[in-house]
Amino acid sequence: MTHARSERAALCDLFDLLGPDAPTLCAGWATYDLAAHLVLRERRPDAMGGIALKPLAGYTASVQNGLKAKHPYPELVGLVRKPGGVYGLLSFLDDAVNTIEYFVHHEDVRRAQPGWEPRELPADLEELLWKRVAGGGKLMLRKSPVGVVLHRLGGGVTLGGAQQGPKVEVTGRAGELVLFCFGRQEHAKVELNGDADAVARLRSAKLGI
Repeated sequence: MTHARSERAALCDLFDLLGPDAPTLCAGWATYDLAAHLVLRERRPDAMGGIALKPLAGYTASVQNGLKAKHPYPELVGLVRKPGGVYGLLSFLDDAVNTIEYFVHHEDVRRAQPGWEPRELPADLEELLWKRVAGGGKLMLRKSPVGVVLHRLGGGVTLGGAQQGPKVEVTGRAGELVLFCFGRQEHAKVELNGDADAVARLRSAKLGI
């Protein structure tokens, strides 16, 4: 089983365990909303634009709410379990695109629950996550108001953020750096070093793709 499939399955198991009203780290979304988002992303390409483009966000929200109205929660979770659209046809694309997507959203649910602890990730998943951070860090950190130096525990450094001005060093395991770069700064287990004002600005910045 690929990491994309295993993260998907683990997230759906957690969806089933927690039910439709559990909190997530996605602002304003409970588990029902996140499940609808994932179904929309894979099965309603006409509505995907609003995920990234504000002028289209209203239509995307209406489609997402429509999915909730049409499908009971267990049914939506069942749709998430099986890759849909192009990802159901091309397994290599599912692995390339959805490993980080489902890792992040799995943690969005895990870390919104009381008493959560970081997982010990398989070594090959850590390596894969680091490759994605090293390759996509500049994109994910493009809105950072300060320079960022990402240090991976176990080896590896990559840069992002503002090219001028103060820099903040962010140190942690690859999975934690992924979460940090995807805007989950307050829930990522990382160490930040730098000017206090720069650190505060980075913590509150809107990061991610």
